[in-house]
Amino acid sequence: MNAKEFFDFAKKNNAEMLDLKFVDMLGTWQHCCYPLDTLDEESLEEGMGFDGSSVRGWQDIHKSDMIAVPDPDTAMMDPFFEQPTVSVIANIVDPETREDYEKCPRHVVRRAAEYIQNEGIADTCSVGPEPEFFIFDEVRYEQNQHTGFYKIDSVEGAWNTARFEEPNLGYKPGYKGGYFPVSPTDTYNDLRGEMTRVLKQCGIVVEAHHHEVATAGQSEIDMKYDDIQSMADQFMWYKYVVRNVGHRHDKTVTFMPKPVFDDNGSGMHTHMSLWKDGENLFAGDQYAGLSEMAMHAAGGILRHAPAVLAFAAPTTNSYRRLVPGFEAPVNLVMSARNRSGAIRIPLYSNTPKAKRLEFRCPDATANGYLAWSAMLMAMIDGIKNKIDPGEPLDRNIYEMSEKELEKIDKVPESLEESINALEADHEFLLQGNVFTQSLIDSYINWKRTEELQPMALRPHPHEFHLYYDC
Repeated sequence: MNAKEFFDFAKKNNAEMLDLKFVDMLGTWQHCCYPLDTLDEESLEEGMGFDGSSVRGWQDIHKSDMIAVPDPDTAMMDPFFEQPTVSVIANIVDPETREDYEKCPRHVVRRAAEYIQNEGIADTCSVGPEPEFFIFDEVRYEQNQHTGFYKIDSVEGAWNTARFEEPNLGYKPGYKGGYFPVSPTDTYNDLRGEMTRVLKQCGIVVEAHHHEVATAGQSEIDMKYDDIQSMADQFMWYKYVVRNVGHRHDKTVTFMPKPVFDDNGSGMHTHMSLWKDGENLFAGDQYAGLSEMAMHAAGGILRHAPAVLAFAAPTTNSYRRLVPGFEAPVNLVMSARNRSGAIRIPLYSNTPKAKRLEFRCPDATANGYLAWSAMLMAMIDGIKNKIDPGEPLDRNIYEMSEKELEKIDKVPESLEESINALEADHEFLLQGNVFTQSLIDSYINWKRTEELQPMALRPHPHEFHLYYDC
């Protein structure tokens, strides 16, 4: 779609406003609205200026001017604005050079997609994520010099079996008891159905939706796989739609990996494969029907997983989920069916088109543009250097001895460990100028100064339980 076609689209849909969206370094959409009658084809192609120093992790204040250039191909009618509004995703460029801004996450994923083509490895990388989230009725939290607490509540919460609800009808999913129940235990089927309908209006193909394992409204809506850049754009729409549909119904949605203590957390298992000339390059005659290329790609992910997780499990809360138990994928091994391994090879179908790697460690707090690009770069490094993924883990880990388990590498135990791993191991990300040193340095600095250090300074509520009367 060119600029003229964009304005024709807006006119056809009686749009009055343009909502310009772009993603910051941590994966949050930013936006600004413009009356369409003040814009023309030239202004659309030129872009809109804004203050880049106010965006997390971007420009210093002495060189803050940036330009957001709309990508007309991403235009669609926003489903949540009262006025007819056409939304479009922007690419960020430098106002002096007019070159793509290196810290723009959308630029990174475009470079990653180009890199596999330039290297002759594949035409495209296919990505299929499974984001999980909680639907709550209320959330309250505060942190200051004299108070630190959070409180969540859900009509589905197992802790509410005795709550006065006039009347309380029961049907609360128990802890770890929420997987696939029918109504009336699953109270959110219609809400997820509405989320699915709006996603379809946005051009996103949904494969399934269902209640997840945890109590308190844990849910999952699965998108059909797509190429890496399209899926990164879709993931932004996905979170936007799910949150706003929930808000319509006075519900609050969170993608926090571990908001509920002592129950399953929310992950984002991510399926990936490489394709060339319409053929799936990951199908072959090796382990679990994989090709040699796929085996080496798995080796790359496993070797670089601690660094990759700085982008794919990017919060301190991510590591409340990545602990033994709760089906957590804490073992850096691959397996055809074992869900405790970092990489699983789904066996639901024997067709070559279905062969893929499922990396189970990521969660939906990730910036998809950066996380999936990092995963792709790890796979490429594995392919180019023929990295052996090691022996698959096809045993029940709960029947293995401690000595056997000690031989298996584990995921990092904290965000700090992942950030340290990224600092020590990021050369594979710099290949093809996909990631830049400046972006990685900015990301590491943000995580340390804005997240890790503030967390380290604050007393935890449970410390009062442990130590107040010591």
